Amino acid sequence: MPHVEQAPLLEIEGLTLAFGGVKALNGITMSVAPGSITSVIGPNGAGKTSLFNTISGFYRPQSGSLRFDGEDITRLPAPERARRGLARSFQNIALFRGMTVLDNIKLGRHCHLRTNIFDALLYFGRARREEVALRAEIEERIIDLLEIDHIRHAPVAALPYGLQKRVEMARALAMRPKILMLDEPVAGMNREETEDMARFILDVRAEWGVTVLMVEHDMGMVMDISDHVVVLNFGQKIAEGRPEDVQNDPEVIRAYLGSSRATEAPGATPAAMGAAA
Repeated sequence: MPHVEQAPLLEIEGLTLAFGGVKALNGITMSVAPGSITSVIGPNGAGKTSLFNTISGFYRPQSGSLRFDGEDITRLPAPERARRGLARSFQNIALFRGMTVLDNIKLGRHCHLRTNIFDALLYFGRARREEVALRAEIEERIIDLLEIDHIRHAPVAALPYGLQKRVEMARALAMRPKILMLDEPVAGMNREETEDMARFILDVRAEWGVTVLMVEHDMGMVMDISDHVVVLNFGQKIAEGRPEDVQNDPEVIRAYLGSSRATEAPGATPAAMGAAA
């Protein structure tokens, strides 16, 4: 039987975003295949988080289009995009620190709940049934998958940084995403925590079939788990392809090292730079 190539789950065409006279994104075109792990990399200020904010609906581009699961979402507000299956974590942890781990994760499902305000106030009928079903799903699927059963009743503020990042990922998974967008999921983590997070990302893709779109500076992890890598620099896409091709691309090496240093250090690929950091 001939191989039938699947349509991209996310298609970005000519995306341009400017703040005053500064172009954060300049005509970005890329796509994300269903079931893939796609990483967006680049030096600081390359436009990676601006791209994430535009995809998730926090920024509105001046031009270009976004198609998600076959639908044009360019003008949809962020909550509507979340309901359609775009879930994300944030570069800076955005959890409710006074709430427990379990309560923070449950908040991720709010965009899918059908309970009205009167049901919720009385905690009656549909509200009770939804609460019981939601808690069971979180306990049995998300908490077990991310190995955070031992902290589910702990306040977030009492947790170390690495576990807080894991809880934020759990909250995004509670949204039942089609694409899980992770903004620097291992930033600030030690090697053991990074390896654990990489394993969880692979497990989410394998067990849930979730597509992953990731921004990350740890080039060792990016090259290990990504199927496709897109490289940005000063708001422009300068390379994309398989990890092994991207890490040896001269333009990518120049972006990370500078043109003069790149010629002096031909073996210093972005992956090597990430491993040394």
